[in-house]
Amino acid sequence: MVRASAGLVTLTPGLFRLPVGNGAAPWLLVPMDDAQSDHLKAYGLAFRLLERSGKAEWLLNYRGGAFLLPADGATSRDAALAGVTTEPLDDARVVEIRGEIQNGNMDAVPLEKAPKVAVYAPPNAAPWDDAVTMALNYAGIKFEKIWDPEVVGQGLRDYDWLHLHHEDFTGQYSKFFLNYAGAPWLTEMVEQNRTMARSLGYPSVPAEKRAVALAIGDFVERGGFLFAMCTATETLDLALAAEGVDIAAAYADGSPMDADAGARMRWERALAFQDARLELSPTTPVYSDIDGHQVNSPDRRQPLGSFTLFNFSAKIDPVATMLVQSHRQVIPDFYGLTTSFVRRRLKPNVTVLAEEAGAPWVKYIHGERGQGTWTFFGGHDPEDPQHQIGDAPTDLSLHPHSPGYRLILNNVLFPAAKKKELKT
Repeated sequence: MVRASAGLVTLTPGLFRLPVGNGAAPWLLVPMDDAQSDHLKAYGLAFRLLERSGKAEWLLNYRGGAFLLPADGATSRDAALAGVTTEPLDDARVVEIRGEIQNGNMDAVPLEKAPKVAVYAPPNAAPWDDAVTMALNYAGIKFEKIWDPEVVGQGLRDYDWLHLHHEDFTGQYSKFFLNYAGAPWLTEMVEQNRTMARSLGYPSVPAEKRAVALAIGDFVERGGFLFAMCTATETLDLALAAEGVDIAAAYADGSPMDADAGARMRWERALAFQDARLELSPTTPVYSDIDGHQVNSPDRRQPLGSFTLFNFSAKIDPVATMLVQSHRQVIPDFYGLTTSFVRRRLKPNVTVLAEEAGAPWVKYIHGERGQGTWTFFGGHDPEDPQHQIGDAPTDLSLHPHSPGYRLILNNVLFPAAKKKELKT
């Protein structure tokens, strides 16, 4: 758990004020309310400061989750080049802000070290885009792509933060054969995965993908930060729980799965979900009843609404508060192969970060496993609600204030927060 000192009215130890000349203000406030010209690039500004071994603070619930940065020359130039709005502050104004934070539902969290970021993706780009990769590129946050050889080969030990998007860890290729049989990109995907499974010594793609899922689970157990969207949220947990259950058998031979397969799942191994009913038919393009929207089942598809971020206590629940920092509390929903998470399928210890009012599903969830954490965000692209394979990538320069993309970047930045012991 991240715990930040509350009630500080002096400069935070470790957030050094660098000398500036000509009477310039020693601090920069990066507002994250409606005064900000580019919310997404503001995250990159803070991240790059940390990469330079600088220190920053995240002012939770203050002006949309503002950042306090030292006004050194490199940071000022970076802000100007990125088009990020900053406000110069003197020491007296910083003390005033700390007083406001002390007396309200706010907190100041020191940011100390940029996490090393990895994105799980095959070597060749898929024919549809990945919202997190686009967000990282737009914000100017460095990351590396890794795939199955690195994951099963202990390569995750080199990273702090891992993103998964539309990967199917059950080995069923997202059941794309039902709608895209014969498509060149699908043929290439199948061959690439089969070749990889053989090269790594696994008898099948489902067996190899489950080994990848287990390695990702171990990554979290050891203290890693996992962020998943879209199909990866549901299929990762299905793969983790599928010990002794071949949930891809129906895909392989065209026959329905045996009816008691779901009862044999080891849900204690899953991160977020439990007691899900598996989709037994190989001709229905869904995996289970975890997703409330069932986007690929026309007879069950639910319309999109809006989801609302919870308002957490910044001093008591700083992690949850960091993950929901935004200048908008109500956000339009968006589809993905897995769009939402049915509430009755959540484990009791899961923290719900956002839900649709009155709906039986939630949108955004978080939890801990071992020494690490995971966060699942339903849907594919916050600014492309009806996304289809082959659509053009989203141009984030047209959406610099996207609250949905802000949630993604909250997840990238929160591992940088200083860890403190909980008070007893």
